Amino acid sequence: MSVDMATVRKLREQTGIGILECKKALDESSGDFDKAIEYLRKKGYEKAKSKSSRTTNQGVINSYIHQNYKIGVLIEVACETDFVAKNEDFIQFTRDVSMQIAAMNPEYISSNDVPEEVLNKEKEIIREQLKNSGKPDNIIDTIVEGKLKKFYSEVCLLNQTFFKDDQYTIESLLTEKIHKIGENIVIKRFTRYEVGEEF
Repeated sequence: MSVDMATVRKLREQTGIGILECKKALDESSGDFDKAIEYLRKKGYEKAKSKSSRTTNQGVINSYIHQNYKIGVLIEVACETDFVAKNEDFIQFTRDVSMQIAAMNPEYISSNDVPEEVLNKEKEIIREQLKNSGKPDNIIDTIVEGKLKKFYSEVCLLNQTFFKDDQYTIESLLTEKIHKIGENIVIKRFTRYEVGEEF
């Protein structure tokens, strides 16, 4: 089927991805706009993975102070070049992520950062809750894995649903930015402050 160029342009504006790739995505998705976005996300993920080993020694430190002046965030996000570090799209991404941290209070960047003792304690709590359920061990193992995914989605920044758009996790938003900007981007560290918290 022939793809309408107005739809191609709309897809390009929404994703920031080149015209030819947008046209191909719509062709592959039989003109379905939402499926084309999904197609580009999947392709972007593959491209982002190929960039993940590239060195990131540029970037920015950004901050967010909530309007009540009781919550503040400092975040370091790295990229490959100073040119991208000054890019407004990159800077907006760092702002969005710092607001996410203020709103959702993650404890870690990714599930790989969760200490083993914390993970073991969480598994122990889940298993204790299921102890008298009468379910077989293989079912309990499946339930534990499911509950751990929920745990990660609460405490790990990359696993959290993006507060501005629940179609994204922070990880999928990051992947899309890597694809759009064309450089590796890494959330290096963050600190969240809240009035009255003990440090």
